Amino acid sequence: MNSLTRQYIFGSIFVAVGAYQAWKGDFIETSLYIVAGIAFIMNALTLEPKLIKFKKPLIAITWAFIAASVVLFLYVLQFKF
Repeated sequence: MNSLTRQYIFGSIFVAVGAYQAWKGDFIETSLYIVAGIAFIMNALTLEPKLIKFKKPLIAITWAFIAASVVLFLYVLQFKF
């Protein structure tokens, strides 16, 4: 399994856990898991050969999702536990 496939799998797992958290009714953690999963998926998209002309915008979007997941993680740590 190459690293590109692994990032898609990790992103899908994070989104699935986010869906489970939504089903439980915990929407703060739902947003954290879904944003982190999208960050993994966007990071994998930056390495796709067909999307090479969109690499810079994809990297910027990936970093925005990473920063959002850090902020959400700190929010969860502060107010959840």
